[in-house]
Amino acid sequence: MTFEYVRHGEKSQLYFNINVEQDSLLAIIVKGMINIITQIYEVQTPYEAEKLIGLGVNHIGSVIVSEEAFKISSIKETIELIRGSASKSTLIPLFSNTYSVLQVLDYYQPDIIHFCEDLMNIKRSGSTFNLLINLQENIKKKFPEVLIMRSIPIPPAGITDFVSPVAFAKIFEKVSDFFLTDTFLMNNSSATIPESQPVQGFVGITGQTCDWESAKILVDSTRIPVILAGGLSPDNVLNGIIKVKPAGVDSCTLTNECDIHGKPVRFKKDFMKVKRFIEESDRAEILLANRAV
Repeated sequence: MTFEYVRHGEKSQLYFNINVEQDSLLAIIVKGMINIITQIYEVQTPYEAEKLIGLGVNHIGSVIVSEEAFKISSIKETIELIRGSASKSTLIPLFSNTYSVLQVLDYYQPDIIHFCEDLMNIKRSGSTFNLLINLQENIKKKFPEVLIMRSIPIPPAGITDFVSPVAFAKIFEKVSDFFLTDTFLMNNSSATIPESQPVQGFVGITGQTCDWESAKILVDSTRIPVILAGGLSPDNVLNGIIKVKPAGVDSCTLTNECDIHGKPVRFKKDFMKVKRFIEESDRAEILLANRAV
């Protein structure tokens, strides 16, 4: 059996596998050490970050929407607050110009930079991924202390006309420290036509569950730790962990507050939902540990 143990270091996560026999002494020793990373987006203020640190969230993520006006004091203060805690900061820039991204890294100094470009659309347009690979290579040279997370789009079950998640992972493995699954929306009337994603040119914040079978194949096929995302909530995160066995789980839309119509409000976290999300993730850890011994 394989255990994924996570140790929180000064600047990075340490992952290693331990193979143990059923009922062995080593299995008993490592029982309870399965540690699923919890990651919560989109946190834009120190107030929300402080609340999430108190709840035990491991990765706290913010988003930079504008390439031109990327210096946002509240987000800088948020990342500085996280830096003084046991949690790690993650930052998504909604642009991929190398010069701009390097400026963002120099200004914010996050623990993790997270890229979520719509790789499916890039591939369909006939473009290559050289620019994105070169971007990540540049970051590793200039900011070696910063970890890189790359979102991998997961199409609906049964869709075979697109590049597989595993194929995308192989392209980016050498320049990534984490992968994150995310739901790729398709047009309901056609299995070959992508739907517009919530943020054009990027994947994420759909609120729809990704295909866990495909996510599980990705987890089993790559040496890179995979964060399960896409429609995760306090109600399904335990089942997602048990099914996929990822290195971590991520939630954004379904841990947001809702308006009077029940629609999630972007950039506004519901702390009770986050608390339940953490509790259910912890329950999944215990279940996995118990099954292992």
